[in-house]
Amino acid sequence: MVKLFRYILVLQLLLFAGIHNLYAAYIFIPMDNSQSNHLKAYGIAYWTLQNEVEIDWLLNYRGGSFMIKYFQKLENELIIRGVGYSVVSDAQYNQILNEISSPSSNTDVMKLEKAPKVAVYSPKSKQPWDDAVTLVLTYAEIPYDVIFDDEVMYDELLKYDWLHLHHEDFTGQYGKFYRNYRNFPWYIQQQQEFEASARKHGFNKVSQLKLAIVKKIKSYVLGGGFLFAMCSATDTFDIALSAEGVDICEHIYDGDPADPAAQKKLNYNNTFAFQDFMLIRDPLEYEFSNIDQNAPTLTVIRPTGLFVFIGGMLGLIVWAIIWTARITLQYNDYKNKAGI
Repeated sequence: MVKLFRYILVLQLLLFAGIHNLYAAYIFIPMDNSQSNHLKAYGIAYWTLQNEVEIDWLLNYRGGSFMIKYFQKLENELIIRGVGYSVVSDAQYNQILNEISSPSSNTDVMKLEKAPKVAVYSPKSKQPWDDAVTLVLTYAEIPYDVIFDDEVMYDELLKYDWLHLHHEDFTGQYGKFYRNYRNFPWYIQQQQEFEASARKHGFNKVSQLKLAIVKKIKSYVLGGGFLFAMCSATDTFDIALSAEGVDICEHIYDGDPADPAAQKKLNYNNTFAFQDFMLIRDPLEYEFSNIDQNAPTLTVIRPTGLFVFIGGMLGLIVWAIIWTARITLQYNDYKNKAGI
């Protein structure tokens, strides 16, 4: 009798598992307020791509949710990482697709197919808490490499699909922290490291090295790489490009005075995203330009998609990482618009 009972129980469990798998066609990961851990959810999406499983990214649907073909390993990982999800049937999946495809719905589906190789441009001597990008990526469990001047100058950017920039200063003014922090050990150490790096690569000034860096990054993007910049990296990137051949650094930063006519000599044809901006010439003021001040004279140029500038949205950082679809198509579109 006991053996018979066990046999029936096993059959029931197998039947339940079969029914579960029959109807558990997809895993739905919501990204609206019902999600308990958004950053970990982005990490799950990256992990799924690493396992060579495609994802339907439901743009504007419940916060940009994810739909993934059901497999047990994925459900286990969701539970381990504490990410909210639900299991849906084929019928439910098709119903969601119908809602998204409705002309009255401002939603869409994007296929995610590849886990990009990510690099973060950051000084090797920085502290972990200095860079919000690395903090978020680490928490989300998204792998990345930290690179800096050497790797860029040695053309190692080509190894990566995606490059992150945080609060770098590409103008050679050390973040314009001189007034408040010039006597702090970390500031002195950073200045010494940057000057040594400039000499190592054959430049007399840090500003000259940083210009070479941004030109390398620009070529990387035009070749199909993705770039995500935030904080001071956003405006100093274009400032450095526009100021090629012009000294915009005062003597406290590079040992000689800035060109008094620097503003008039800026070449906005070299920039990536902004033009008509005004430099903040005071070397003691913690600001580089009026780019981030919503000035009415500021113009944003270039097609979006190739070059992304956003500041302060940590969740969106990871959101951007997994946006890997169609790099070549976007680059070709850029070339067509630019007449290249």
